Amino acid sequence: MSQRQVLQGVISLLRPLLLDVVPTIQQTAALALGRLAYFNDDLAEAVVKEDILPQLVCSLSEQNRFYKKAAAFVLRAVGKHSPQLAQAIVECGALEALVICLEDFDPGVKEGAAWALGYIARHNSELSQAVVDAGAVPLLVLCIQEPEIALKRIAASTLSDISKHSPELAQTVVDAGAIAYLAQMILNPDAKLKCQVLSALSQIAKHSVDLAELVVEAEIFPVVLTCMKDSDEYVKKNGATLIREIAKHSPELSQFIVNAGGVAAVIDCIGSCKGTVRLPGIMMLGYVAAHSENLSMAVIVSKGIPPLCTCLLEEHEDHIKAAAAWALGQIGRHTPEHARAVAETNVLGTLLSMYMDIRSSEDLQLKAKRALKNILQKCTYLPALEPLLHDAPPNIMKHIVGQFSKVLPHDSKARRLFVTSGGLKKVQEIKAEPGSLLQEYINTINNCYPEEVVRYYSPGYSEMLLERVENYQPVL
Repeated sequence: MSQRQVLQGVISLLRPLLLDVVPTIQQTAALALGRLAYFNDDLAEAVVKEDILPQLVCSLSEQNRFYKKAAAFVLRAVGKHSPQLAQAIVECGALEALVICLEDFDPGVKEGAAWALGYIARHNSELSQAVVDAGAVPLLVLCIQEPEIALKRIAASTLSDISKHSPELAQTVVDAGAIAYLAQMILNPDAKLKCQVLSALSQIAKHSVDLAELVVEAEIFPVVLTCMKDSDEYVKKNGATLIREIAKHSPELSQFIVNAGGVAAVIDCIGSCKGTVRLPGIMMLGYVAAHSENLSMAVIVSKGIPPLCTCLLEEHEDHIKAAAAWALGQIGRHTPEHARAVAETNVLGTLLSMYMDIRSSEDLQLKAKRALKNILQKCTYLPALEPLLHDAPPNIMKHIVGQFSKVLPHDSKARRLFVTSGGLKKVQEIKAEPGSLLQEYINTINNCYPEEVVRYYSPGYSEMLLERVENYQPVL
């Protein structure tokens, strides 16, 4: 007999103990079922198949607080595994019973009910809507006002799980007055509570400009910026996520964040941490820079480029490098001045090597290529472009040579440097398709020099000279 069959047999034996006349036995049986169901989805399914859920739901309204907590734990343990198991809980009428428990006198019962509702709501919008329809949201908002920290945490987490699926569900949470109470708790000393509060506000703000503005109007700035300096890594991450979700919607919201000191705070945060904690901050800088030339310049002036370059070099995860590459592309894509600010950090070579490295993920290669193209199409700072001439593949080379063809006709000093640095020689070595855009750019560059100079640097010219020397018959 397999271990799974043994455990399922145990579930069958526990079921009658839920109806035992001794309350302690009932509670212990419920706790045992919860722990088994929590262990894996097979055992959770066994709890559903044994018809235990209706029994637990009936008991939620009748039994003492200890049994209610144990019953809510079983429902949470079953519901966490999949939408199908959560749906089974909904179908047996558990939501209404759990919502009634949110009004219980005992904080532990409220906490257990809120937790179970959150585990149901987190799966998808349909289950989340079922939780809303059962009347949970106003009572969850009351729960975050209770003095118990553990209850506040779970209630905020459940509001976050409800809000994340759609603007309509987030609006339901807003309409219940949640934003004001959540905003007041940003400065709470409990790190886990702060994490849940910041997450809930992020899940509301992410859906639309209107919802983001409502979060901003709750006066979360500059208070939320203190989270960027928090000792807890998750508080930092969730704080940066909230700022990112607001910044992405519009230039006006991004400008508000810049004015509040948000960009500088996020840049400091990126510099002070490592790994995935950096990710929302990196993306936030990209969103701000993408909106306009002025906002991109605000990121540059706040010294946002060096930390992004550091992320490209230091981080081991490709998705973090990809985000940094994308953000640099957004900063550099506006004007030659913006592109130069990025190019002067010598990051273009790093982006090129990441694009060409076969070990890079597909996403990193794509983001690095796009960032390079965005920056190259505006970059007129030739010293940063020249090193790329020696390594770039044809699809990138086109953009590099194109920039030289724009600058060299109008800059005699640059023309001289292009020769002495070996740039002109390298251009002559490029094999371009006749009539292609790349060939046009090469022709434009060659037209900037006397014909004999271009010939001198063309491949095979030195051999041709040597051949002429060998064939030369001196006049005696």
